[in-house]
Amino acid sequence: MTTTVPALDPAPPAPPARPRRGEHLALAGLLLATAVLYLWNLGSAGWANTYYAGAVQAMTQNWTAFFFGSVDAGNIVTVDKPPASLWVMALSARLFGLSSWSMLVPQALIGVGTVALLFAAVRRVAGPGAGLLAGAALALTPVAVEMFRYNNPDALLVLLLVGAAYATVRATGTGSTRWLLLAGALVGFAFLTKMAQAFVPLPALALAYLVAAPTGIRRRVRQLLAAGAAIVVAGGWWYAVVELWPPASRPYIGGSETDSAVELALGYNGLGRIFERESGAAGGAFLMGPNGQVQELGAGFGSEPGILRMFDSQIGAMAGWLLPAALALLLAGLWLTRRAPRTDAARASLLLWGGWTVVTALVFSLAQGIFHSYYTVALAPGVAALVGIGGALLWRQRRTRAGRTVLAAILAGTAAWAWVVLGRTPEFLPWLRWMVVAVAAVVVLALLLGVGARRRAAAVLALALVLTTLAGPAAHAVQTAAGGGKGGALPGAGPALVGGAPGGPGGSGASAPPDVARVGGPAGQDDVDAELVDLLRSAGTTWSAATTGAQSSAALALASDTTVMGIGGFSGGDPAPTLEEFQALVAAGEVHWFVGGGMGPGGGPDGPPPQAQPQGQPQGGGQHRGPRHNAEITTWVQENFTPATVGGRTVYDLTQPLP
Repeated sequence: MTTTVPALDPAPPAPPARPRRGEHLALAGLLLATAVLYLWNLGSAGWANTYYAGAVQAMTQNWTAFFFGSVDAGNIVTVDKPPASLWVMALSARLFGLSSWSMLVPQALIGVGTVALLFAAVRRVAGPGAGLLAGAALALTPVAVEMFRYNNPDALLVLLLVGAAYATVRATGTGSTRWLLLAGALVGFAFLTKMAQAFVPLPALALAYLVAAPTGIRRRVRQLLAAGAAIVVAGGWWYAVVELWPPASRPYIGGSETDSAVELALGYNGLGRIFERESGAAGGAFLMGPNGQVQELGAGFGSEPGILRMFDSQIGAMAGWLLPAALALLLAGLWLTRRAPRTDAARASLLLWGGWTVVTALVFSLAQGIFHSYYTVALAPGVAALVGIGGALLWRQRRTRAGRTVLAAILAGTAAWAWVVLGRTPEFLPWLRWMVVAVAAVVVLALLLGVGARRRAAAVLALALVLTTLAGPAAHAVQTAAGGGKGGALPGAGPALVGGAPGGPGGSGASAPPDVARVGGPAGQDDVDAELVDLLRSAGTTWSAATTGAQSSAALALASDTTVMGIGGFSGGDPAPTLEEFQALVAAGEVHWFVGGGMGPGGGPDGPPPQAQPQGQPQGGGQHRGPRHNAEITTWVQENFTPATVGGRTVYDLTQPLP
């Protein structure tokens, strides 16, 4: 990522020395290269996740939809997440017009900002070289490349959590209440982004401050309680407004069983993700394409829960490249700082980022509920920070036999793991694994011979060490950007996930069907038949059409630039609207067409029969545990309106009931 690699000696003064010109240039190079990587070929994924893109479109058309995160401008039902990440994209779309670029560029810039914040957090305790290494490691993590080029909530979630970690580092160094309150507020906003996942690194942040802050234990406890209050205020105000808002005058809270945002946060998107084992969570997953085809995507939810899940054939290539090295460097760093004062900044940061990494990896590995491999973007900052801080501490010990032996062993293990991961896609740059092992062998030998102790050779050796460590993830990262991601419901990264090579979207050897992998291009015309688009544009009603499921309705809405009702939310399982509400809207002339083939428990009029409907879900979105609320709407449509075929879809004119 950058050709300027300052020395990795982690001995910055306290407070950190003022950055020199070379450091400014190196950081600028890192951020510029990150921006190029994240913006390159950005529009090729089209609307990316159509479900969220449809919500962004609705939020540009209606401020109520903007506040609640509705899936359509008519405010029938919301997405099954809080709307903070959608607010960013929707504001950009309001300013610059709705397009794939106006929606995704903010995500890429969020990625650049995250790299900058991680650099700043690591630099304060381990020096600029460690900060650059950590930033480069994060920027080149394949899952980070994919998710900072995608419209899922994970990009903003990671930015806010890294910002909270940076504020915690600042607070820990000085005992500052203000910085700690800022950390709490950022965690609260992260809860507004992706609910309970925001709390996964929280124990590590609290532990670092409780152990190392330079103030009395009672004051530390009081400050942490105040930070907890900041979390509640910053993260709870939206939920309080939603709960107090009369349900009849707001959209139904998608994914919830009781029309409650709090229940959604604590249940389905909270403890349910950890303890509940739902159909489709690790086995077959299904996705409804824009033209009504139900496609099975295979094991799109990663491998079975277990301690080695982070190292499997899918996640290992997306986020696990440096995880073994990070854990080894954590142990080495804690050993090296074992005699340091309680307030030692390096050890405090090791506790922070080490706790972040270990807790996140364990939660993701052992989660029994719905789990997707792209969640591991939240693991990447912790791993990258440990590589930077631990690597810097160990590099300082290169003049000792024990230090260079441990460093050589960790490098050898990292190269061996890269050999394994690269070997899982042998058709992708087959020479790379040989190069990584060969260069690593030379560097290991040089370290053991004490070459690194010589001043002139140290910089060359450090550069070779860094390039060897990052070569594998860098190759997959570039491939991810070059392939433009795969679009659709399940983001993927690397050659096994982007290009349809073995591994497919679920790492099971099956790639996503083309009509599912590209749900909605920038114009939407490639996925929804032009005849159907023209029909919707000529509707002249509040909703041009209704269909079962917001995934299908979003594709129709984006293609036609009209408002389409997604009955039942993401999968059709939410009781919104009820049959009586839908009948009233039709009687008032608010809905012109009903388009069959949508995804949902009842199936569309030309879709699969109810008993064939899948209960699994291909992404975060939708409720699948409740009764099949909306089958009665499709039955009522079938019994009272005449079907016709337009653009390969069965449609019903709701303005012309049967006599």
